[in-house]
Amino acid sequence: MPELPEVEVVRAGLEPAVTLSTISAVTVFDERSLRRHVGPSEDFVDRLTGAQFLGASRRGKFLWLPLAANTDPAVAPDSVAPTHALVVHLGMSGQVLLRDRSTDDHLTRIRLDIEHPDHGPLRLNFVDQRIFGSMAIDRFMPATDVAGDIVPSQVAHIARDPLDPHFDDSRFFAALSRRKTGIKRALLDQTLISGVGNIYADESLWAARIHYDQPTATLSRARAKTLLAEVRLVLAKALAEGGTSFDAQYVNVNGASGYFSHSLNAYGQQGVECPRCGRPIVRESFMNRGSHFCPFCQRVRSA
Repeated sequence: MPELPEVEVVRAGLEPAVTLSTISAVTVFDERSLRRHVGPSEDFVDRLTGAQFLGASRRGKFLWLPLAANTDPAVAPDSVAPTHALVVHLGMSGQVLLRDRSTDDHLTRIRLDIEHPDHGPLRLNFVDQRIFGSMAIDRFMPATDVAGDIVPSQVAHIARDPLDPHFDDSRFFAALSRRKTGIKRALLDQTLISGVGNIYADESLWAARIHYDQPTATLSRARAKTLLAEVRLVLAKALAEGGTSFDAQYVNVNGASGYFSHSLNAYGQQGVECPRCGRPIVRESFMNRGSHFCPFCQRVRSA
């Protein structure tokens, strides 16, 4: 599943193309990609056609495009607070590809034709091989932690991510200390800290020398601070390298792959020597997936 760096790469690629663009046509090829939309596909099409995008935002793994709320042509759309947004979740294999009008992509589930005042006619193809992703029109609601901030209702339960300037470190440490679980389970809990999935959890835990099953209650504040710092470093580096691509499913809006996979120290490296101690990285089953770690560098410690 795409994690924070991959979704942020998509958001950053979309923003200049969609901001202040008008949606001229909407085609739904597969209604399963509207599973999170309240209403039939006709409602989705009617409400988007003629609407205007105001930008591109993200929280954790969720992406949304705010929609202009006013219909008065004398009022600048970007001067009115939006009430709704097009919320995009990439699921396991979703892609939002920015194309010209002549390009259709295989396995496109939803197609948006847009008109940009500077870039002209463009096309957004929502491609999803496994159809776990979705698009939906959703209403905004006030954020609970920052006055004046708004967020789509489908994203309201998602915590801020560690690259968000409003992420509260102290609040995170306090919540972590109250959990009675393993540290990797806590990192994957999107209501505690968002944007971190299996890949970047393994990489951050390796960098911090913490075992994935270390009980959160036994983690000192100093080690928790070290871990959060490593999470930020790993995410920032992955973002700079365009995310992690193991196959053609993880691409940016132009269809290009990221190359952070060449920088991985733990994830997917089972049998390979640990870059730190030279002992082999191992993989253990964890939550219907795997955890990759160095059994020498990352030992479970007592309180």
